[in-house]
Amino acid sequence: MTILLYDLVGHDSQRPFSPHCWKIKMALAHKGLAATKVPTRFLEVPKVEGGVSKTVPVIRDGERVVADSFAIALYLDEAYPERPTLFGGEGGKAMARFIERWSQFTIHPYVATVALTDLNAMQDEANAAYFREDREQRYGKRLEDVVAGRDAGLEGFRASLQPLRSMLTYQPFIGGAAPLFADYIVFGALQWARVASPYRLLDDGDSVAQWFERCLDLHGGIAREVSAAA
Repeated sequence: MTILLYDLVGHDSQRPFSPHCWKIKMALAHKGLAATKVPTRFLEVPKVEGGVSKTVPVIRDGERVVADSFAIALYLDEAYPERPTLFGGEGGKAMARFIERWSQFTIHPYVATVALTDLNAMQDEANAAYFREDREQRYGKRLEDVVAGRDAGLEGFRASLQPLRSMLTYQPFIGGAAPLFADYIVFGALQWARVASPYRLLDDGDSVAQWFERCLDLHGGIAREVSAAA
């Protein structure tokens, strides 16, 4: 039975953008598991699987429904142990949890400031109204005023990636010689930016940008099937 993946989209159902959903698309491909994507817009999320979660991704695998990207990855490794591992053992799970927290506190806040108005423009009228109201309440200012600070923050953002940049001088992936879920966590955040906004986060010569390109090529290049924002 094919796994269902509820995948966040805007008015164009062919341009999924959620960083957390991208983690799971890459994880499913890593495990070699087929999935049917269910395009889901912000205002539809509360209805997913009877309201099981306030956010996506959510998957249904037969009778099992799992929400939250990390919980889904754990489930996939436990349910399909004969397929390539996402964590490489308990130590890998612990490492991935650290990477998740680092990404959430280091990458996500800046990407959000870069892409807020672009993300709003990706929505249909009703979802754009919801998105604007929700995010402006969260930031305490207009979306345009948040985005206005992105140039000033770019140098600091790039500097914040130095631990990752340095690590990539030793190995091609966060997981070592091959990617693990930890790679997909960081990849999801940068793919979010790539799909949502044409704003240039990294120089081509940056080792982080080169790692990101390697990730785009993984699993038959599934992440490249969604073009970069123009």
